[in-house]
Amino acid sequence: MYLPLNALRAFEVSARHLSFTRAADELNVTQTAVSMQVKNLEERLGAALFRRLPRGLALTDEGLALLPVVAESFGRIGTVLAQFENGRKREVLTLGVVGTFAVGWLMPRLREFQQTYPFVDLRLLTNNNRVDLAGEGLDYAIRFGDGAWHGTDAERLFSAPLSPMCAPEIAARLRRPADLASETLLRSYRSDEWNEWFAAAGAPCPPIRGFVFDSSLTMAEAAAQQAGVALLPVLMFERELRQGRLVCPFEAHIEAGAYWLTRLKSRQETAAMQVFRQWLLLHAGA
Repeated sequence: MYLPLNALRAFEVSARHLSFTRAADELNVTQTAVSMQVKNLEERLGAALFRRLPRGLALTDEGLALLPVVAESFGRIGTVLAQFENGRKREVLTLGVVGTFAVGWLMPRLREFQQTYPFVDLRLLTNNNRVDLAGEGLDYAIRFGDGAWHGTDAERLFSAPLSPMCAPEIAARLRRPADLASETLLRSYRSDEWNEWFAAAGAPCPPIRGFVFDSSLTMAEAAAQQAGVALLPVLMFERELRQGRLVCPFEAHIEAGAYWLTRLKSRQETAAMQVFRQWLLLHAGA
């Protein structure tokens, strides 16, 4: 059965307002035009959709049955049409990112990505390096580690060596690595990092009793507020270095892993995924 789209739209708006007059205002046509569209639809269906009352309208049983189907259909059409921009359909890209990378590297570059690829509707979910690609419905995840995650393809972006960082007030009393024994050493959940750093610096590692953090972002903020010295990926905190909130008192560093772009091996790349991957690898190698 052929049903005119304009008639269905007139019915849906009239049913929403329970008024031909208010429907006409929304559709920017006359009340008579809306009434005629609905009447034509009723004639084609062979059923009344409204009861005409002295003050407005009331849906019949047939109208009540038809309304949710028509409303949902127009809603779905509107959702798809809203995805088109400059003649191209917008695509959603859902990205999981370890919070340190999101704040320290990705966000300063997001505007450039958006301007270059406006058809990509990026959804950004941050985490503390613990991610479930399938369970969270992620297209990609950027995470820190050795690149070995079961069932995933991983492309290396770059390493981010760890070095001690602290507030200038604390740095002023540090002359050599052994001086750190007198300071509170903030820790991540990777408990061996300070031991590795002291070995690289050629100094004995003191007992480590500092606070433990699950995020480099919160640990860096604690260090900036003089709670202690943190072992951090310096590359991710260049803004804090420029602002003078954090300093690096020593040049010694350790390689604890790298940042990787990962996706499920079973995930087929969309156009949005392809352009994001190309853009990310280009800028990561710059």
